Amino acid sequence: MAKLQCVRGTYDLYGAAKRKTKQVVRTGEEVVEKYGFEEIETPIFEFTEVFARNLGDTSDIVTKEMYCFEDRGGESLTLRPEGTAGVVRAFVSNGMQQNLPVKFYYHGQMFRYERPQKGRQRQFTQFGVELLGADTPQADIEVIAMAYEFLEKLGLSGQVTVEVNSLGDAESRNAYREKLVAYLKEHFDELSADSKNRLERNPLRVLDSKEECDKAVVEKAPLYADSLNEKSKAFFAKVLDGLDRLGIKYRVNNRLVRGLDYYSHTVFELVTDKLGAQGTVLAGGRYDGLVEQMGGGKVAGIGWACGVERLSMLLEADVSLPRPVAVIPVTEDVNLQAVEIAYRLRKAGFSVDQSYGGNMKKRMIKANKANAFAAVIVGPDELANGEVTVKNLDSGEQKTVALNNIEKEIN
Repeated sequence: MAKLQCVRGTYDLYGAAKRKTKQVVRTGEEVVEKYGFEEIETPIFEFTEVFARNLGDTSDIVTKEMYCFEDRGGESLTLRPEGTAGVVRAFVSNGMQQNLPVKFYYHGQMFRYERPQKGRQRQFTQFGVELLGADTPQADIEVIAMAYEFLEKLGLSGQVTVEVNSLGDAESRNAYREKLVAYLKEHFDELSADSKNRLERNPLRVLDSKEECDKAVVEKAPLYADSLNEKSKAFFAKVLDGLDRLGIKYRVNNRLVRGLDYYSHTVFELVTDKLGAQGTVLAGGRYDGLVEQMGGGKVAGIGWACGVERLSMLLEADVSLPRPVAVIPVTEDVNLQAVEIAYRLRKAGFSVDQSYGGNMKKRMIKANKANAFAAVIVGPDELANGEVTVKNLDSGEQKTVALNNIEKEIN
């Protein structure tokens, strides 16, 4: 019988790697909750239309990467490839438009059928935020600041660069689209097959292409900034001014775009050179047309998301578990008393390690491997006197302690 293994693009997450991803999520929760964001959990699969309508039928995610299946009722369902669509669907279907603004954060498993590479798998964890109902530059500033503080708390601010750009309003976008289409048609024969198909339906997607032939064409494409109207320029200027006031260093990247039509004004990425060619660890932008496209009203939105595993790979130091107390019975006939003491200590807030077999020497070795800072040695003679031995495993000192005084002695 063949050895059972993980499906390609998935993996078992445990030990030090799991502790790091947990640290990323916990840090994210701590930061975003300070900004007034509340957690939302949406289903791990949705009707396929939720993602097809959100991501567009020309995006790589929809055309190549989604895990779709038909259920027994004949409905087309899809494992979620990203978090924004489900949150916006929940916003619309639960009638949240009456209580704006709405601030949500989420984390959970996402699924994309793509070529596995360093920090990018077919099943991965995404952490993200969505702010719905705020259309001012202040919202953009705050959301970017929140992302930066998140990475700063992880100790990564020195390893990443904030890149930001403006897509302007609908008028600016249409003006740029015309210029871009005219330019790309002049270089039509040089484009990849995918980009030729996108040219008519969604030309901005060409700017995201990873094909070398497309990159060469895009290198000399018109700049988005040259198509921004005065209103859009003023909006972007306020965003940059706000980042300056907060002391957040950034770089304006005129080639940074989002290909979908509902994106507007501010887009941003936090990038690094520590993970190879795929350097983006967090990305976001304003999507003022998405709620309406998903069946809701004209509600502004902005958000960002990051791959938890990719971020965790940047954490240099291991994330340690709390040092435990080891409870060690000297003989088998005091095992139950040792269990009772361990239970007491856990209720008092201590992490407790208790081995389930072996002689005294083997149990002490296990306590040291668990990095325990103290050991409670439970012997029959001491118990008869209402006492146990408490040993400081760092200094080697030990003393006899009354049973009702164990917690105080360990503290």
